[in-house]
Amino acid sequence: MISSDGEDELYSERTALISADASTTSSYQDMDGPPGHSDSRTNRRRSGSSRPANPAEGREGPGGDPASRDAGGEGEEEEEEELILKYGAKHVIMLFVPVTLCMAVVVVTIKSVSFYTRKDGQLIYTPFTEDTDTVGQRILNSILNTLIMISVIVVMTIILVFLYKYRCYKFIHGWLILSSLLLLFLFSYIYLGEVFKTYNVAMDYPTLILIIWNFGAVGMVCIHWKGPLQLQQAYLIMISALMALVFIKYLPEWSAWVILGAISVYDLIAVLCPKGPLRMLVETAQERNEPIFPALIYSSTMVWLVTMAKRDVGTEEPLNNACTSEIYPDVEADGNHHVAPEWDDIPELPQAQIQGVHQSASGAEELEEEKGVKLGLGDFIFYSVLVGKAAAGASGDWNTTLACFIAILIGLCLTLLLLAVFKKALPALPISITFGLVFYFSTDNLVRPFMDTLAFHQFYI
Repeated sequence: MISSDGEDELYSERTALISADASTTSSYQDMDGPPGHSDSRTNRRRSGSSRPANPAEGREGPGGDPASRDAGGEGEEEEEEELILKYGAKHVIMLFVPVTLCMAVVVVTIKSVSFYTRKDGQLIYTPFTEDTDTVGQRILNSILNTLIMISVIVVMTIILVFLYKYRCYKFIHGWLILSSLLLLFLFSYIYLGEVFKTYNVAMDYPTLILIIWNFGAVGMVCIHWKGPLQLQQAYLIMISALMALVFIKYLPEWSAWVILGAISVYDLIAVLCPKGPLRMLVETAQERNEPIFPALIYSSTMVWLVTMAKRDVGTEEPLNNACTSEIYPDVEADGNHHVAPEWDDIPELPQAQIQGVHQSASGAEELEEEKGVKLGLGDFIFYSVLVGKAAAGASGDWNTTLACFIAILIGLCLTLLLLAVFKKALPALPISITFGLVFYFSTDNLVRPFMDTLAFHQFYI
């Protein structure tokens, strides 16, 4: 699932804060201010709020024609297109880098560490073996494994949505913390041990335990509490790669391809259907104005979960001040979210207006910094599973691996383009996984034999 902090959500937050500030302002005027000053300040606010945001919108053409209004509308459309292009290109780069790094870690590990390509068993979610005598039985077992796997994913997602809807935050935190502990400590220990065996690196157990402890403890703090943004993103990429490597090792080959196709269809239904679990989760988070758990979402901007249990007043002050200063330029908001009127004379009005402009500019910069794209860690995992399975296949051809890699990035770019058009949460798996499957089977069955034939006959194109 991919989503973006669009203009509509920010506008709704701003209007909600404006209405709260307006009511607080009126109550303070009635209680503390003298009548004459209250009326004069009210008139000044009305005149200030009645000014158009764009000066071109307030002018009319000769004879009352709305030509200038049309010009203002065209200007707004051009500005919106520029914003779409600006943030669209920025969002593409923001997501291409982490997705590329995650897939690169998986491919390099698959090509170098034989542990993740050696078949030592299967997951309990895929109990049916593919070592059968007939192709039909193998296909049937793959379908049964896929049904069990998708059923487990659906049930767990519904449980998560149910717990989030009824505000069982502590249980969700415990669930996610336990998962992070397993990934950051146990799976990292296994991964590091296999890498040391592959490259014949000797290390004593106290040093290894110290490395794993530092790696896991810092990761838990960054993911579930606070930490540098780039460090948090690096840990999320790493745990996605570790989970993808586990799936690559323990999923049967045919079942993995069927599961990839089925999970893309499920992602489409879960995000776009009105009663889809992922859509309900996103809508509930938007209604409560809460961030989705950082352990489930890769965000290009900072997301701290402390605001979910208790609303952080410090994070709301800049937005509140910006909204108050834009609508009421001569009203200053103090640190406690109470509007403090100034009972001064008219000569000090320009200073208050300048202060309001500065607060508005700083609020606009913070709003721009908060814009970003969010991509579920499940998308990272299944992207990497597809590329890793292509690299770990029977052929193991680099042409097939690179074709799947490029196909996923093309699908992600198209998904971001649709995100800019529709401006709502969209599934990130269907287009990329479809392109990846098509490129994999076409390259493995058509391009690779063709290239092998050319190399055998020493023909070079």
